[in-house]
Amino acid sequence: MKRTVETVSFPLTTQPKMIRVAAYARVSSGKDAMLHSLSAQVSYYSDMIQNHPGWLYCGVYADEALTGTKDTRENFQRLIADCRSGKVDLVITKSISRFARNTVTLLETVRELKSLGIDVFFEEQNIYTSSCEGEVMLAILASYAQEESLSASENQKWRIRKSYEQGEVLQWRHLFGYDITKDSVTVNPVQAEIVREIFDRAISGESFGSISRDLNKRGIKTAFGNTWHQSRIRDILSCEKYIGDAVLQKKYVNNHIEKKLVKNNGKLPMYYAEGTHEPIIDRSTFEKAQDILRRWDEKTKGHSPHKHYPFSGKIVCGSCGLSYKHITTNGRHYWNCRTFQEKGKSFCHAKQIPEKILEAVTAEVLGLDTFDGEVFLSEIDHIKVPGPNQIIYVFSDGRITERTWKDPSRRDSWTPEMKETARQRALKQRRTKNGFTR
Repeated sequence: MKRTVETVSFPLTTQPKMIRVAAYARVSSGKDAMLHSLSAQVSYYSDMIQNHPGWLYCGVYADEALTGTKDTRENFQRLIADCRSGKVDLVITKSISRFARNTVTLLETVRELKSLGIDVFFEEQNIYTSSCEGEVMLAILASYAQEESLSASENQKWRIRKSYEQGEVLQWRHLFGYDITKDSVTVNPVQAEIVREIFDRAISGESFGSISRDLNKRGIKTAFGNTWHQSRIRDILSCEKYIGDAVLQKKYVNNHIEKKLVKNNGKLPMYYAEGTHEPIIDRSTFEKAQDILRRWDEKTKGHSPHKHYPFSGKIVCGSCGLSYKHITTNGRHYWNCRTFQEKGKSFCHAKQIPEKILEAVTAEVLGLDTFDGEVFLSEIDHIKVPGPNQIIYVFSDGRITERTWKDPSRRDSWTPEMKETARQRALKQRRTKNGFTR
C-alpha cells in the first residue's frame, strides 16, 4: 500500500514590533532647583522607557528654557527633526505646558506628528493624541495653559510698572562707567574717567570720530568689549544716567508669545527718576553736551542722501578709476561702476555688488551686528573694488582690510518678475529664429 505524505507549513512566529519611544522634558529657569528637577525628569523617563516591555528607548530630549511660548528650544527642535526622519513612534512628556503654552504651535506640532503616524502622550492630562477625543481635549487644555502664561506675563508687567512709578531702577545691566549687580550700581573709577574725558573733549569741539579713533588706538573697549564708533560716543553724551537719573521704560516686551523687546515710541508711559544712583557728570556739563548734540543734529539734518546712500562717492572701481553709483533693478538695490553702467561691458568689466551683501560685509569689517551708515562714514575713508568679488576697505586712520564676497545663487537673486521677463525674451527669440513673430 502506497503511503501519501503531505507537507504542512506552519506560519513563522514573528516578534512583535518594538515601539520606538522618546521623551521630552523642560524647565523654565536656570536656578539650581530647576536644574535638579530637569535631571530628575531625564532619569525618570530613561528608566520608565527602558523598563517597559515592547518599548525601544530613543532618548530623552531636555531643554532649559526661559519660556514654553518660544520655539527656539534646541532639543525640542531636534526631537521634531528626528520624528520627521522616522526615528520615533511615540513621544512622552509631562504636561501640555511643558510641551508648549502657545495653543496654535501646540496643535500644529501635534497634527504634524499625527500625520507622520507619531503619537504624543501627556502624562499629567492622561491624553494620547491618537485617541478620538485627544485633539479636542488638547485644544481646551492648551488654551487654559496659554491664558495662564498671559496672566503671569501681565502680573510681571504690573509689578515692573509699579516699580517704575516708585522710581526703582530695574532691568539695568550694562553701562560703561558703572559696575552693576542685581542689588547695586557703583561707579567704576577707571571707566568713569573715560566718561568725563569724552564729555570734556566733545564740549571743547573735538569730533565724535576723532574721539572714538583715539580711544581705539589706546586699546580702550566699550562696556561690551567692542571698539568705539561715532554712534557710541553720541550714546554716552545723551545718556541721562551719567548725572544720576534714569528714564524708565524706554523699551517694553511686545507680547507674552514673542517676548520681543521693542522701543517705546509713546505707546506706554515713561518715567523720569531722579537721583537713583551716584552721578559721574555734573548737570551743567551734561547740558553743555546736549547743546553740542542739538547743533550736531541740525548740521546733519540736511544730509539725507548720505542717510539713504552712505556708499555714495565712497566706492572706487579698480578697473577704470570711476566711482560706483546706486541702481535699483526690479526692487533690488545694487552698486555698479559708472563706466559699466553708462557705456557697457566693453569699456569696463566691473561687477555690480548687491547692496545687502555690501552692507553685511561692511558691518563685519566694522565689528557691528548690523550695518550703521553713520559709523561707516566716520570710520571708512573709501572702498576699492580691484576685481570680481573683492573689496578693499581703507579706514580713516590709514588701515587697510580686504574681503571677498560670494555671489547669491540665481534662484535666490531673481525675482518672479525677472524670471517671467527672461522667459518672454527667450520665447520671442525662439519665434524669431523659427521665422515668425507674434
